[in-house]
Amino acid sequence: MASGGEGSSCPVISHTNRLAKERSPYLLQHAHNPVDWYPWGQEAFDKARNEDKPIFLSVGYSTCHWCHVMERESFEDEEIGKILNDNFVCIKLDREERPDVDKVYMTFVQATSGGGGWPMSVWLTPDLRPFIGGTYFPPRDHGGRPGLKTVLMRIIDQWRNNRPTLESNGNKILEALRKGTAIASDAGSSPAFAPDVAKRCFQQLANSYEEEYGGFREAPKFPSPVNLMFLMSYWCVNRSTSEGVEALQMALHTLRMMALGGINDHVSQGFHRYSTDSSWHVPHFEKMLYDQAQLAVAYITASQASGEQFYADVAKDVLRYVSRDLSDKSGGFYSAEDADSAPPSGGAEKREGAFCIWTASEVRELLPDVVKGASASATQADIFMHHYGVKEQGNVSPEQDPHGELQGQNVLIVRYSLELTAAHFGISVEEVSALLASARAKMAAVRKSRPRPHLDTKMLASWNGLMLSAYARVGAVLGDKTLLERAAQAANFLQEHLWDPEQQIVLRSCYLGDNMELQQISQPISGFLDDYAFIICGLLDLHEATLQTEWLRWAEELQLRQDKLFWDEQGGGYFCSDPSDSTVLLQLKEDQDGAEPSANSVSAFNLLRLSHYTGRQEWLQKSQRLLAAFTDRLTRAPIALPEMVRALMAQHYTLKQIVICGQRDSPDTAALLSTVNSLFLPHKVLMLVDGDSDGFLQHRLPTLSAMTQKDGVATAFICQDFTCSLPVTDPQELRRLLLD
Repeated sequence: MASGGEGSSCPVISHTNRLAKERSPYLLQHAHNPVDWYPWGQEAFDKARNEDKPIFLSVGYSTCHWCHVMERESFEDEEIGKILNDNFVCIKLDREERPDVDKVYMTFVQATSGGGGWPMSVWLTPDLRPFIGGTYFPPRDHGGRPGLKTVLMRIIDQWRNNRPTLESNGNKILEALRKGTAIASDAGSSPAFAPDVAKRCFQQLANSYEEEYGGFREAPKFPSPVNLMFLMSYWCVNRSTSEGVEALQMALHTLRMMALGGINDHVSQGFHRYSTDSSWHVPHFEKMLYDQAQLAVAYITASQASGEQFYADVAKDVLRYVSRDLSDKSGGFYSAEDADSAPPSGGAEKREGAFCIWTASEVRELLPDVVKGASASATQADIFMHHYGVKEQGNVSPEQDPHGELQGQNVLIVRYSLELTAAHFGISVEEVSALLASARAKMAAVRKSRPRPHLDTKMLASWNGLMLSAYARVGAVLGDKTLLERAAQAANFLQEHLWDPEQQIVLRSCYLGDNMELQQISQPISGFLDDYAFIICGLLDLHEATLQTEWLRWAEELQLRQDKLFWDEQGGGYFCSDPSDSTVLLQLKEDQDGAEPSANSVSAFNLLRLSHYTGRQEWLQKSQRLLAAFTDRLTRAPIALPEMVRALMAQHYTLKQIVICGQRDSPDTAALLSTVNSLFLPHKVLMLVDGDSDGFLQHRLPTLSAMTQKDGVATAFICQDFTCSLPVTDPQELRRLLLD
């Protein structure tokens, strides 16, 4: 089957290509195509040059629905396979393994076709220069859209008869992209004025905000945690203004509606990729690690900002899903779960959402008991179906189900509050809550017997860094030692399996072998900018959550390596990949906070935090230079970089150094730390001065040595702009000072 995984029948294997030797789940999904696939690398490049053939580059990832479709329709087609093999050198690329290569050719496709996405199909010269690109192609002409066979025959003809024009046009576009994507500033430039940029970002988000269900467009709707984190940060510095209040309400309403919607898996937790409708009801069912990480942080932040337990519970549920379904025993986290799986009723053909959806009869059969005291002799099923919008004929409209895969099925969505459901059936809120929890547990047990979606067990450094942040931050806010232990386990995994101490480099990925053991490929992929930036951020969050300086030490070490590998001395900011790699034709600096934040956005914040922890002024200057390089983008379209706007705000308002002097495990120290962690303070660094510490911080920040406990009691100091508050020992007084 196209997407592999559990529950699929075993196909007859009549072809095996070089991808069978790879470890990427996406590449392995194509190992038995009749296409003579090569992985991205020198062997393929040499063949193209020696035979003077164009390259067909196909890019996707293992949980990509339309990648599965194109494989099934085209890459398993013997005729199309022969055309490709005879006339092209065919390369398969996992975009998650090589985001640097993906970004170059996606930039080309977007510039030449006006759109982008995966699967991505690009044709290159033997020296890797693109000349034609697109995304999904049906196998043959359909509905006015040229099929892959037609496109291939046209390219073959043009390559033979019009090659100079093809190559010339490709070169012109590439040169225009090189100029158009350049991001730089002069050494003496200053960053844009933060309050103005932040206000414009807020206004742009407010203009695109959808008031009824939250979110920032009609449909499809993506979670966009970077937008929500910006809005909550904007509120933090504008609490007393109507705009600040509006920003917080936009974030909280969006997070609440997402949590109530079908994009949230009410039975087995975790968030699906996006909603196909405006009400967050019918999702695209894949689950990505990077979404879970950022949403857990957004929800725990919402709980800090609002004081509402609801948001903290959602954050805990997200991590419960990740701990159960995306965690490896080594401490690492897997990448994703597919949208498609075999239907529970049987049959080999996979369907989107089959693992997650329910018929009304399934619910009635599972929850038949009459509820004592409920009106009209209502059963558990009646109450559950009312609360979660389950309908006899299914609750998915045909518009949200173009392929008919959800006909007669239900996607659970909370339609009423517990109070309204209780009132409707004449029972207590507590009874309803217990009944729904019991029903969800029964449904989760049923799920376990269903064919599971394909699991992408590749472990990526960058996404593991994001998830490290999530466990550290949620654990710190909740004071949950189990979550903090899981965060430390993740950091140890990164250090043991995705850090090469000899070469002093982060490795991009590692893999799960056939016997569930960790494996590395013969030539490990060196880490990219986002791998360094996201791990450093995770380590800083883990340090603040545990106050263990070992994580701060490693963050400092990684930042020095990041600077050496990726920093642009001429223009400021960081390149996304190693500039010395000649196979990557464009040196890009990601200028958009999208599904994942831009690594430059995260780095601007990391540099600022590290400068406060280490006293290294050059990192403060680097942060300012980086922000200055993006001034044009930040000024014109800050909505594209909300995470970088947050870094710009932190640089403008300066970070507070919150120093706690006390014994690490004493109750009075814990009370002060709990006060700090209960609040959303986007512009702070937290430090512990402990008599038993290793002196790491005091060595770098000599002023800390002058800070001591007052009358033998744990004491807090708040320092900003080289000025410190009077010592505070009372948690409530500390809270008041922090909120001033």
